[in-house]
Amino acid sequence: MKSSITLIGMPGAGKSVIGKLLAAHLGLAFVDTDLLIEKDYGAPLQTILDTKGHIALRQIEEQQILSISSTGEVISTGGSAVYSEKAMTHLRDFSTVIFLDIDLETVRKRIQNFDQRGIARAPEQSIEMIFQERFALYKRYCDMQVSSGGDSPAKIVNNIVQTIGSRVKN
Repeated sequence: MKSSITLIGMPGAGKSVIGKLLAAHLGLAFVDTDLLIEKDYGAPLQTILDTKGHIALRQIEEQQILSISSTGEVISTGGSAVYSEKAMTHLRDFSTVIFLDIDLETVRKRIQNFDQRGIARAPEQSIEMIFQERFALYKRYCDMQVSSGGDSPAKIVNNIVQTIGSRVKN
């Protein structure tokens, strides 16, 4: 059994919202790697992306994830965490990785501020290109996949809790 849960998925999948609710439900701490990066760098992700580029932001994200060593947490990662095999291997060592799966249409509806969202992507990449590129990575690294497109956050949390059962120890 693993003592933490990591949420992965596209921007707009609900990793932060679901993560906070899930952590509260399970009595675990909540960690949002995007917020840790912004705190450490004193700037929003979009500013980091604009000044350093998408590859640098992904490297920063990898280092942030590799610095997580405590257990008993629900961890919400940035959508691009799956580009780092090293980071994902690290997370899988101590956490159950859950892919919050939403379809492309839901991503489009939820992400209205695509160019200001701090999404680690090449300048020419569209949301469709990112979706196609990342989907296989989310599937590769997850221990389980949970739809987060149509239900309320509370129902999604209940689905996760029922699904994980004994995979997480408190």
